[in-house]
Amino acid sequence: MIYVLLLVLVTAVWGSTFVLVKDAISHYPTLPFLAVRFALAALVMILVVRRPPGWKLVRVGVPIGVALAAGYLLQTVGLQTTSPGNAGLLTGLFVVFTPLLEGFIGVHVPVRTVVAALLALAGTALLTGSGFALPHLGDLLVIGCALAFAVHIVLLSRWAPGLPPAPLAMVQMLTAALLFGGASLPQLRVPPTGVWFAIAVTGVLASALGFLIQTWAQSYLSASRTALVLSTEPAWALAAAILLAGQHFGLGQALGAALLLVAIVGHEALAAAEARSA
Repeated sequence: MIYVLLLVLVTAVWGSTFVLVKDAISHYPTLPFLAVRFALAALVMILVVRRPPGWKLVRVGVPIGVALAAGYLLQTVGLQTTSPGNAGLLTGLFVVFTPLLEGFIGVHVPVRTVVAALLALAGTALLTGSGFALPHLGDLLVIGCALAFAVHIVLLSRWAPGLPPAPLAMVQMLTAALLFGGASLPQLRVPPTGVWFAIAVTGVLASALGFLIQTWAQSYLSASRTALVLSTEPAWALAAAILLAGQHFGLGQALGAALLLVAIVGHEALAAAEARSA
């Protein structure tokens, strides 16, 4: 249960940074922001680990880092041509893609996980308060983002067990930093003073600490269970928007948050009951 609680904490941090990031990228280009954010995260992890990773960690960590960077890149580019509501709902599809991917590679996915994933998806849809119309390029890119995040979660659950989490997280951060750095090179410049707070929070807390905890937790949790917990991010993002940006909380969004809570708490209660009876 401690792994679930820590993941919830990480997801709360991720959700609460949306307001910060939205303000930051209005003053500084998106790709350079991501490059500096992940460069800072990589530096923090280098200082924590203080030794080069072995070949096995590189071989495993680079593909995981590529999936992570692809998710952020597709989401960011997709947001340029789709609404934030559509993006929030479509990104939430990772909670459905993850058990599908697990089933595709032969991992048994309990029925309760599939039901909980669908409930969480419905909750996400209500939280964003939007439907979506396809095809639009932005929508398709964000669907790709959801798939990339699902791949990231599945690869972590498949490869993280038995590997030291801090060096594995370091390789992921370095991979993302190099990819974003290369992509943003024509736009790269020193960020303005007002953007550094957002870079520090997202780089240290949301990226270095956040992905370290996720990597460690997924040494013990299945991919589908992890995706279910991470699906609470829209609820945390909405709470931060209400507290920090004055956004109004409607009945539909309240119902969406309740569905997410029921999906996660119900799933964990059933899993605990099954473990006790085994």
